[in-house]
Amino acid sequence: MTKKYIFLLLCLIICLPSRSQMSTATTNVLTLPTSVHATAMGGENVSTIADDPALMLHNPALLANVSHNTLALDFMTYAAGTKQMGAEYVRAFGERHTGGVFARYLGFGSMDETASDGSVIGTFSPKDIVIGAGYSYLLSDRWSGGANLKMAYSSIADFSTLALAVDVGLNYYNPDKDFSFGAVARNVGAQIMHYNDLPERMPFSLQMGMSTALGNTPLRLNLTAVNLTRWRSSQYCTDTPERSIGWTTNLINHFVVGLDYTSSNDLFWLSLGYNFRRAYELKASGSSALAGITVGGGLHVKTFSFGVSYARYHRAFSSLMFNASYSF
Repeated sequence: MTKKYIFLLLCLIICLPSRSQMSTATTNVLTLPTSVHATAMGGENVSTIADDPALMLHNPALLANVSHNTLALDFMTYAAGTKQMGAEYVRAFGERHTGGVFARYLGFGSMDETASDGSVIGTFSPKDIVIGAGYSYLLSDRWSGGANLKMAYSSIADFSTLALAVDVGLNYYNPDKDFSFGAVARNVGAQIMHYNDLPERMPFSLQMGMSTALGNTPLRLNLTAVNLTRWRSSQYCTDTPERSIGWTTNLINHFVVGLDYTSSNDLFWLSLGYNFRRAYELKASGSSALAGITVGGGLHVKTFSFGVSYARYHRAFSSLMFNASYSF
């Protein structure tokens, strides 16, 4: 129990100095979903108990639930010409220790490089790369803690930036009641190399969430509170720059809700989610079709798993994510 409270204190110490950190364009790759399962439930989830290595980037404490010696690959279509690819490998060390490594690549395709007069002088390919490692420790039979260390590199033509960040998370899981609670401080860190020597803040996010069975049904409810240090109306996209949002809308926009179904034999899963903030901002931009709605499903056959999810991040495009994993 002492270790659990030490970990809780560590989380608090890390979160406090990061209170005012906000997202910037140079490190937004750290905010994109990495798990098909989490994407299907609204894009944010810190409490789902699943054999999914990519969940370590949503909450490193969830590494404790991943099978030993598992390799996962994923691919996501994003904006026009933009693709994200990722890989994760997880290995258990004894009964309480689990470690993992991961890498992600976000490519924006080829773009023309122009001079000040508008003439094309060449091409360049902007890209973001994230590499890192995670660790999870079973603090007790029901509590686990974890941390990720990440390095994020971004380049645009001849300019580049480099940042270091950590995630620190906790998870409580009671299998008797099928209840899970998670909390995580994501992207605590700083740039160590800047575009044009102009430092920018990291996309820090404090998140908490729970997953629980709905009575005796096979459904599980997932509720996640996100961006718990950002409450100003100016941090939202609205239909007019002068418009502010009310406190009730602001509160609701901090939540993501999802429903999850897993077959009794664990052969397949289906999920449906709703991201309130994404729905609000898509509607404000004039796009209401499927705004905020996500959906996905997956198969699990022996040691092989496959999943696919759908989400919409912008009025001009939708996104598909695929993943496959294998336990050796």
